[in-house]
Amino acid sequence: MNKLGILAGVAGLALTAVLAASIPGSADDSKLEQLKAQGFARLAIANEPPYTAVAADGKVSGAAPDVAREIFKRLGVADVAASISEYGAMIPGLQAGRFDVVTAGLFMKPERCAAVAYSEPVLCDAEAMLVKKGNPKGFKSYEDVAKDTTATIGAPGGGTEEKLALNAGVPRDRVIVVPDGQSGVKMLQDGRIDAYSLPVLSINDLVKKANDPNLEVIAPVQGAPVYCDGAAFKKGDEALRDAFDVELAKMKKSGEFAKIIEPYGFSAAAAMSTSRDKLCAAK
Repeated sequence: MNKLGILAGVAGLALTAVLAASIPGSADDSKLEQLKAQGFARLAIANEPPYTAVAADGKVSGAAPDVAREIFKRLGVADVAASISEYGAMIPGLQAGRFDVVTAGLFMKPERCAAVAYSEPVLCDAEAMLVKKGNPKGFKSYEDVAKDTTATIGAPGGGTEEKLALNAGVPRDRVIVVPDGQSGVKMLQDGRIDAYSLPVLSINDLVKKANDPNLEVIAPVQGAPVYCDGAAFKKGDEALRDAFDVELAKMKKSGEFAKIIEPYGFSAAAAMSTSRDKLCAAK
């Protein structure tokens, strides 16, 4: 083939690529089409009410899955199915393709924003500590736990509270990984930990269920930031994330978003007062 023919061929390939990229419903939409055909989206959750919950019959609920279920329904995905995961395993599981999205109170942080494609904010909350009645060690902050050389604090493995405690100077051997909320309450009641830390709403839900007058909630934890989560998608699934965001914005504007999350105790105004860009840039 002569040089002119080669150039013409290259130009033709380039034009084909441009046209393919401009056709709606091409490769960018493949993930959504896959979920439509599958009939459900696979969610990673933590079974931490009111963020997420699994009923005795296996039905997933909680504020985050309820929002996701409604949005996916609007996108043509009939339902959601959930798998319970530790926070530290959620992003690796998402990256490995074991989940389609994480809807679990996985708060936005710069390092997480670099690893996943977050939606706009869904749920916002502050941090709390559960302690024995009277707060015998006088905890008000994670730094207070660090200063008490005999104190131990329980937190979800790989979660925000574990990192906040470690960053405040609590030694690794005094930050106890707790698999779930019920275990955290039991460990505190048995004296195996001196405090158990989770977001305010999660702690309040546990206290309500425990109905134990010998427990006390310290909230908000002094010096701890307020966080917001979003639905977390695998890098490369930004088209699906963007479609999710479009429906989320419509629900926020119409008031339907508030109707879903506020019965769980969350503030729609808090989620609407900030953005993914701000949260992902926060130090």
